[in-house]
Amino acid sequence: MSSGYPGGVAPQHPQLALDAQLCFPLYAATRAVTRTYADLLEPSGLTYPQYLTMLALWDAGSPVSVSALGARLRLDSGTLTPLLKRLEAAGRIVRRRDPADERRVLVSCTQEGWALREQVADVPLRLAGAMGLERDEAERLRADLGRLLAHLDG
Repeated sequence: MSSGYPGGVAPQHPQLALDAQLCFPLYAATRAVTRTYADLLEPSGLTYPQYLTMLALWDAGSPVSVSALGARLRLDSGTLTPLLKRLEAAGRIVRRRDPADERRVLVSCTQEGWALREQVADVPLRLAGAMGLERDEAERLRADLGRLLAHLDG
């Protein structure tokens, strides 16, 4: 089997081999999971980032400020604002100024946005099936990724 290098010679720095990297399987898995989500969400008309946004709003259960939503989703305003505009144009959310502080914009689900929750309720289970992970394996992976993220944020 060829190593992919001229003459089949291994590199001087084996730590730089693609297969030795943690980043590559994380990147490839993220792309594959996102692609699977896109397929599962297609009937609802939601994109994957819109789905995450709706999950955060459903979790909150009440109006959420744009800044709090951005922090929860780890998105900057330049990414979040267009996403919110598209959800609002689709009738799934409303944005309004906070009467207590006009500088803050609050985001709430519309009736259609809340109804959408029922339409996508089976997506997590269907994704788990597509991933081929048992429930305990999926929970362990989620916990491991959560710890990784906490360390990187630290």
